[in-house]
Amino acid sequence: MFFKVIFIKQKLEEGNFMYNVLVCDDDKKIVEAIEIYLKREGYNILKAYNGREALKIVKENDDIHLILLDIMMPELDGISVANLIRKDKAIPIIMLSAKSEDYDKISGLNNGADDYITKPFNPLELIARVNSQIRRYTSLGSIAEKMGTNDNMYKSGDLIIDDNTKKVTVGEKEVKLTPTEYNILRFLTQNKGKVYSIEQIYENVWEDEAYGAENIIAVHIRHIREKIEINPREPRYLKVIWGIGYKIENLD
Repeated sequence: MFFKVIFIKQKLEEGNFMYNVLVCDDDKKIVEAIEIYLKREGYNILKAYNGREALKIVKENDDIHLILLDIMMPELDGISVANLIRKDKAIPIIMLSAKSEDYDKISGLNNGADDYITKPFNPLELIARVNSQIRRYTSLGSIAEKMGTNDNMYKSGDLIIDDNTKKVTVGEKEVKLTPTEYNILRFLTQNKGKVYSIEQIYENVWEDEAYGAENIIAVHIRHIREKIEINPREPRYLKVIWGIGYKIENLD
């Protein structure tokens, strides 16, 4: 398996920031190809070859902003790595796999992944998904705070999203969300009462064309419900409108 930390240089309003992406694949040719694609986009790359190396890199680096993680790896598979990372970090994870079956995609998403790419992948799709995750992740953390964020707070009943601190609370309880979960919930809460299709949610949150978005959105919605609802089977906030899409109920 192979891990890389990619440093992405992106000019922002108040200066240049270096974003770090950790890439894992045991196929050196795939790693080399990814390196070529991302270097052309201004990424700087570090490498590792198995899941244990990846965990070591994550532990030793506090400024990793994205992980590209292959599922099938020696010593420690990608699902196990994602689970261990998710115990204390909210870094976006894009799973890489030669398997295209829905079960494998759902398994990756259920274990902490934010997105999924099937090998062989289109280089343009890879770049688009990496850039999209980086944009969304850095809007949540300290980098965004340094740049200045909107003084926005969104709420529906006891569900409150403070977009300054990126904190979500339900009643007096703080809810821990992954970056993707946060962005989906924020988007729907900003537009509470309105119903959005799966494609509309994906395109607004990912800022990209929807590629097989149904499973991705469904898994994230389930995770959000498990975190914000008292009874996820009878949701108060996040409702499904069968055959149409999802909405945050307007409870104000």
